[in-house]
Amino acid sequence: MPMNAIHRKICQSDKWATAMRAQVLPWAVGDVPLDGDVLELGPGYGITTRWLADHGGRLTAVEVDPALAADLRTKFDGEVDIHEADGAALPFPDNSFDAVVCFTMLHHVPSPEKQNQLFAEAQRVLRPGGVFAGSDSQVSLRFRLIHIGDTMVPVPPETLPDRLLSAGFEHAKVGVGGRSLRFRATS
Repeated sequence: MPMNAIHRKICQSDKWATAMRAQVLPWAVGDVPLDGDVLELGPGYGITTRWLADHGGRLTAVEVDPALAADLRTKFDGEVDIHEADGAALPFPDNSFDAVVCFTMLHHVPSPEKQNQLFAEAQRVLRPGGVFAGSDSQVSLRFRLIHIGDTMVPVPPETLPDRLLSAGFEHAKVGVGGRSLRFRATS
C-alpha cells in the first residue's frame, strides 16, 4: 500500500533492519517453527525476508506492490518464491503452508474488512495445526507523523484476538511491548 518518501527511506535503512532483526523478529516469531513451508505476507523491501530465509524452511513471499515484488525477485533470485499478489486473495490452494507470517504491514491494509479478509486467507492456506504469527506497530505521535499521506489503518490489540478467532483460528494471543504488538494463532 502507498508509503510516503520518508517512510520508504526508513523501511530501507540499516537502522530499521538492525532493529527488526535484533529485536522485533525474535520477539514476534522466535519460538514459531519456521522449518517447513513458510509464507510471508507483505515483505516490502525484504528486510524480514532475509531474516526468514536465513532461519530454515522453504520460503514463499507475497507482495502487492509490483515494483517491490520485482525488486524482491532480483534480490532473492530463486532463493525465495516471490509472488505479486494481494494477501487478502492469496493464489495458493488450501492447506499449503505450515506457517504464515507478516511484520509491520497490517496497518497498510486499507480497511479493517480487508485486514479480516487477509486473516481468513492466512487461515485458509495454513495446514491444520499451522501457525499465523507476526507483529505490527502501535499508534504513537511518531507513528502518525511517519505515515502522513500513507495508508494507515492501525490494528487495535484489544480487538485482534476476536478478529483472528472469527477468521477461523484457534488459540489467538496478542502481546504488546514498546511500540509493537505481536500475535499468534493456530489453524
